Amino acid sequence: MLSKITSKRINAVTIAAAIGCLVALANPRAVYAQSADLVLCDRIAADPADPDKPADAKGISDIAPSDVATAIKFCKRASTGSRRALYELGRAYAANRQMTEAVGAYRKAADKGSSAAMVELGSLLASGSAGPKDETEARTLFARAAQAGNARGAAKLAALSADGGGSSDPVEARAMLAKAVETNSAEAQFQLGLMMANGVGGPKDDAGARGLFEKAAAQGHAGALDWMGNFAETGRGGPEDKDAAKNYYEKAAALGNDDAKAALERLKCPLVMKTKKGELLTHLCF
Repeated sequence: MLSKITSKRINAVTIAAAIGCLVALANPRAVYAQSADLVLCDRIAADPADPDKPADAKGISDIAPSDVATAIKFCKRASTGSRRALYELGRAYAANRQMTEAVGAYRKAADKGSSAAMVELGSLLASGSAGPKDETEARTLFARAAQAGNARGAAKLAALSADGGGSSDPVEARAMLAKAVETNSAEAQFQLGLMMANGVGGPKDDAGARGLFEKAAAQGHAGALDWMGNFAETGRGGPEDKDAAKNYYEKAAALGNDDAKAALERLKCPLVMKTKKGELLTHLCF
């Protein structure tokens, strides 16, 4: 025999389900279309780094060219009621080289609180790749994203600071990066590693920097792989290991890192012959 409490729970669930059915019956096309559009939008345009991304959506770094038109179609439909879909619509437009439309979608999503959209819009403004360059607004967007807990926002803000266009307070940038590192962001690990390696915003810490570079390198971050190769080659912040250095450089070079490519050439030709005036004569390769 069911208890009164159990009966009440069953009745509550039954009533809720009945109400849901009545709503769906009243306008089944709208209910289905909205959910289906968002699901399809997420499936082909979700960003793996977007904090708004649902747990069951894997996300994709780059929208496939064959999926762009479909992404625009379904994300545009879903964007009327979802800031995530607005951001994903911006990604689809950007993949289709419709930068004016991408900026518009990112801005709308950012206004609704999407930290991922703040980062993407800030990146476009910082580089000037989608119109006039505006580092001031980019800095504001990165700061808003960082304050919302977005690791990429904190990393972008620190990078902008390092280039001379960001916050005048490197201590604050370093603190935000330290918080962002807790999310296991490779970019945050790399940027904080750079600050620690160069003693910016706090004490210089080669061992700490090496640990961060190693974590970011394990996630395939090209810059971290190159710096990890340098640290391993020179024994900075830990043991010297030429073989490991070469391995790091090779991985970074495969990802297009030019510094790593130069480092590999240097490892092949470690001895340099110079004239009495100190001018380069030749490299001795092995």
